[in-house]
Amino acid sequence: MTPMDRYVVAGNPVEHSQSPFIHSLFAQATGEAVVYGRLLCPMDGFADCVRRFAAEGGRGCNVTVPFKFDAIHLAARHSARAGLAQAANCLRFDDAGWYADNTDGAGLVRDLLVNAGVTLQGRRVLMVGAGGAAAGSLGPLIEARPAELVVANRTLEKASVLVERHAGLAAAHGVALAAAGLDSPGRAFDVVVNASASSIRGAAIPVPAGVLRAGSLALDMMYGPAARPFVDWAEGHGALGRDGLGMLVEQAAEAFKLWRGVRPETASVLAAVRDRLAAAA
Repeated sequence: MTPMDRYVVAGNPVEHSQSPFIHSLFAQATGEAVVYGRLLCPMDGFADCVRRFAAEGGRGCNVTVPFKFDAIHLAARHSARAGLAQAANCLRFDDAGWYADNTDGAGLVRDLLVNAGVTLQGRRVLMVGAGGAAAGSLGPLIEARPAELVVANRTLEKASVLVERHAGLAAAHGVALAAAGLDSPGRAFDVVVNASASSIRGAAIPVPAGVLRAGSLALDMMYGPAARPFVDWAEGHGALGRDGLGMLVEQAAEAFKLWRGVRPETASVLAAVRDRLAAAA
């Protein structure tokens, strides 16, 4: 039998993750010899946990909350987009030195453009949050050329640092990029993306309803029950609510391509994961 290459999603928590199911479907569709599991890492022991997995024969891992800012420092090399984000959600354990990438933004943009059919060019976009997921998504969002992109965060300084790091990219793409607090992020955006930890923590909606307008698309990066309050809030104010399941599948496909050299088809996988979650509800 062909030996199976091992990959995991590493984070804390990870028990809810649909990544093993997604990557098993990718492996079946592409014929790649891949087995994919979960790796629960101690809050104070992420680096040792991942190094141990690699030493035991692991070939790579996805990285989820709260370790994306830590992951990039484990790699000898990284992609330009991971370097700009200063965060990684994907590690490949090369013999010549580990390689870090960030596929969050590519997954988000593809989900918005292809799966949701939303135009980003020339639109007004609000990113809520300035953590690892927001950092990984900001660059690809800028490259999609919205007219305006605002990063709103509870701590304005953290949003400002993220904006400053992306200022050159924004200028090169003609994007008006700004930071704001959660209490006054602006009004009537075309697209609102919740990249904050509010949904995973079960906290209140972090921004006022004025950020929405009728027909806005409001996407929460979480999925399943955790995303339901945000989606319901958006739809209750006349917007189109969307969870982050499409983003999850699309960023996973980018990671699979990094590891295996082939990008799997995603539409059928996204449908299968939605059916799976619906059956479990």
